[in-house]
Amino acid sequence: MLTVLKNRIYRHLFAAQVIALIGTGLMTVALGLLAYELAGADAGAVLGTALAIKMIAYVSVAPIAQAFSDRLPRRSLLVGLDLIRAAVALCLPFVTEIWQIYLLIFVLQAASAGFTPTFQAVIPDILPDEEEYTKALSLSRLAYDLENLISPMLAAALLTIISFHNLFAGTVVGFLVSASLVVSVTLHATKPGPHRSIWDRTTRGIRIYLATPRLRGLLAISLAVSAAGAMVIVNTVVIVRARLGLGDTEVAWALAAFGGGSMIAALILPSLLNKIPDRPVMVTGAAVLVLGTAIGALAPTYAMLLPLWLVIGIGYSAAQTPSGRLLRRSAHAEDRPAIFAAQFALSHACWLICYPLAGRFGTALGLPTTFIVMSLIGLAGVALALKLWPAGDPSDIAHEHPNLPPEHPHLREYSSQGEHRHFLIMDDLHQSWPRE
Repeated sequence: MLTVLKNRIYRHLFAAQVIALIGTGLMTVALGLLAYELAGADAGAVLGTALAIKMIAYVSVAPIAQAFSDRLPRRSLLVGLDLIRAAVALCLPFVTEIWQIYLLIFVLQAASAGFTPTFQAVIPDILPDEEEYTKALSLSRLAYDLENLISPMLAAALLTIISFHNLFAGTVVGFLVSASLVVSVTLHATKPGPHRSIWDRTTRGIRIYLATPRLRGLLAISLAVSAAGAMVIVNTVVIVRARLGLGDTEVAWALAAFGGGSMIAALILPSLLNKIPDRPVMVTGAAVLVLGTAIGALAPTYAMLLPLWLVIGIGYSAAQTPSGRLLRRSAHAEDRPAIFAAQFALSHACWLICYPLAGRFGTALGLPTTFIVMSLIGLAGVALALKLWPAGDPSDIAHEHPNLPPEHPHLREYSSQGEHRHFLIMDDLHQSWPRE
């Protein structure tokens, strides 16, 4: 897997991603402590609202940001957004009111909503070989999981010698180093598409996404992922502390088991995806999430919870890590930023639904019932994926263009005035998926 790091451009961008993630992890710890300092016992409500603001920013800003940025140099855009995130992190230690946290979090996450899809869309251009790109996706998954493990430990070590306010400095440094690493490489500009209206550019990614069967299936799988993931992220502390009566260390180990499962899957996936297509791997991963969430309703002991969270972590990674491969093959190079932004927005819309459900149902209905409800949501996602994403993922489908003149270059390319076949990608000439 590490052979992909021989590519200098990718190596620098991957390092930028890792360092920015560690900085963000430090900020997460510091933000929780800041919320407690300002709100005391209401800190949970403050953090819950901040999390909702984060999801709203992701869902609403990503397509709009992409529409306005698709004519900008990608390197300059990424650096500029890193600097905005660094400036926001620099302001956080001076916050004295809760509303200021909400405002700064929105600005920070709006910048991330522009940065992340653009960053993700760059990688397929750097690594055109699918095997190398798959390794890069697994490395990215590992980076996210390692951040979940390393950042809290690093924060705990730093807090023995510095105030939590100084943790924000680590976030600032992380974003600045990320920006410098992006500056150190050359990113080739993609060939711009035809001039389009702002509305057309804003909605183009979502229109391509929803017109492509495999991506409609991906959205359904994203629902299953968010249903199970929300139970782990929102309710692990409730299960361990309130139900089982254990301490913070046991909470950390439970979350580490979930992250460890995800890392195991990320290490296995590159070789597995060389032998098995994306659809069965992702659907199986989503089914594991549904089953694992349903088992959670049995009120497991702590000894059962750890392997259960490990298995859910494996399903979590298997269900979502290959998504970049689907996005890559579903759009032309000039449309990749738009379609990555669409995935970013739509997948986070699933989280925006499942986060509050997992929290509120857990309080109102109890955890066993909530596990069942969330597993049923995940089951609906798996069923929709099987229905919307045809087995075999057919793309070479016979179709016609009755509205094109006979001399149109597309018809001449395939020497056909009527029905013809080729690998189908939604674009200006193909705006709906033909029926077989």
